[in-house]
Amino acid sequence: MTDIDTPKLSRSRAGKSSNWKKPVAIAVAAVAVVAALGYGYASPYIALNHLKQAADARDAATLSEYVDYPALRASLKQQAGEMLQRRIQAEHSSNPLLLFGAVIGSALIGPLVDAYATPEGVAALLNGMPPTGKPGEQPAAPPPAPPAENAPPSAPPSGASAEAPANPGAPAEPAQAQPRSQATAGYRSINEFAVTWQRSAHSERYAAILERHGLFSWKLAAVELNEPDSGSGANTPN
Repeated sequence: MTDIDTPKLSRSRAGKSSNWKKPVAIAVAAVAVVAALGYGYASPYIALNHLKQAADARDAATLSEYVDYPALRASLKQQAGEMLQRRIQAEHSSNPLLLFGAVIGSALIGPLVDAYATPEGVAALLNGMPPTGKPGEQPAAPPPAPPAENAPPSAPPSGASAEAPANPGAPAEPAQAQPRSQATAGYRSINEFAVTWQRSAHSERYAAILERHGLFSWKLAAVELNEPDSGSGANTPN
């Protein structure tokens, strides 16, 4: 091999090295783009999970990162006012006492907004317990977590004997459990994500609205309160 052939060999090796690097770089870039798109799509679901955990823990510092309180307050005020107006129209404004109650109710919208624009209020909103517009209403405490399926039954206290059923042959009646809110979540637009709750086909529906802040951040910014359905053709969500 002569000295003239040496540069040609070096260039050949460099060319082969660059040939396999280009496909690898393209593949890495494609994976990064797909990962970014996937994370971007999942970002409101991730934010909702963090938001609910912070609300249930009454973590005000973390909630401030996931709640746009000024926008939420404005939405609560508007929605509560519209709810009150719908109730007045449903009664045709024929009852003077109803009109008097409406005036009082309008004055109490501010305290209701103050009560729900709090960690306790956000926790109630995210647990299927929206405001109903009643005077002096306060956010309801979230229901306790259900016991584990495999948890052993608690033993009776010492010194207490278990009472025998009045009719041993009769089957035990099932406990009357409160219906749980059924929730659905999804995008309404590229910058708006909604979580909707409904207990039954004719019960009240309401939604919590998350809005995009930046590329991957979302904040609770609005609610939508609706009266129970009056039609008979609604289908119970699964």
